[in-house]
Amino acid sequence: MKRTKKLVKNFILFLILIIITFYIILKDQDITEIINIVFSVKKEFILIAVLCMILYLSCEAINIRRTLRTLNENLSFPKALKIAFIGFFFSSITPAASGGQPMQVYYMHKDNISIANSTLTLLINLSCVQIVTISIALFSLIFNYQYLNTVLIWFLILGVTLNLTALALLLISIFSKRMTNWIIQITLRILTFFKVKNIEEKQERFESELTKYQGSAKYIKKNGKLIIKTLLTTYLQYIIFYSISYWVYCSFGLQGHNAFEIITLQSVLYATVSGIPSPGAIGVSEGGFLAIFSSIFTKDLLKSAMLLNRGINFYLFVIISSIIVIINTIRDKKKALKE
Repeated sequence: MKRTKKLVKNFILFLILIIITFYIILKDQDITEIINIVFSVKKEFILIAVLCMILYLSCEAINIRRTLRTLNENLSFPKALKIAFIGFFFSSITPAASGGQPMQVYYMHKDNISIANSTLTLLINLSCVQIVTISIALFSLIFNYQYLNTVLIWFLILGVTLNLTALALLLISIFSKRMTNWIIQITLRILTFFKVKNIEEKQERFESELTKYQGSAKYIKKNGKLIIKTLLTTYLQYIIFYSISYWVYCSFGLQGHNAFEIITLQSVLYATVSGIPSPGAIGVSEGGFLAIFSSIFTKDLLKSAMLLNRGINFYLFVIISSIIVIINTIRDKKKALKE
């Protein structure tokens, strides 16, 4: 019940942020004109953009499944894709995407995947995501620094710094037994301070999971090919994701800017807003798009392009992934009642 209440609160916050964002952006605009522009675009490019989002989530599913198989866990591709969609939904509606990985672990546990192995899998994948997004953004900045104003530059510095910090903590968690033990001891002291019951039992469980966790980490260290494959798949995943902006550009029948320019611009935008702790980076993503892509789209098309781009690479798939979560929740309840 507590978890459900927290999710409801996060979802309400998510909706409030959407309403405020679009009110600020569209309050002085002719909504009818924007809608007409959106519906007049070339549909074949919109279809390609939607397929890119499906491929983006499919790449995550491939990484999850491959890593689990390396750890001798069996998860079919459809189930791995379900986990990818679930992670997308909960990351979207929680601050700093904090709910995605825990809920993925929860749903993988329901599919009989060890918590230690699912956690390690997600940490490895998340580490690769941090490496990929930071490296592409820094490379792209060489070609696109002129598109950034002072505010965006500071946001970019903040985003990269936060992502680098997160990457360092992830790598420590995976490969440093001493640091992980220290984290567990701190956690137990906090639980003791708040007089949480069954501390000894929790300590045994933590240490048991840590043993499995470190054993799995050693296994991963011996499989460097797995990390390389995961990194390559993640590079492909994010290039596909960033290309959505290019297909939106093509859907308006515009010319003059190539795929490389727009993909690299989108990668800078993503790195700039990804460190902001609002759910789904709502507000900053829309505002960042308007600022960075103002030289790419004409003034009369810019806000329509933003709505279409953000609608495809975020809002549409929040809706789709929420339906998947609801279906799985209903199935789990029916299964529980039968048992």
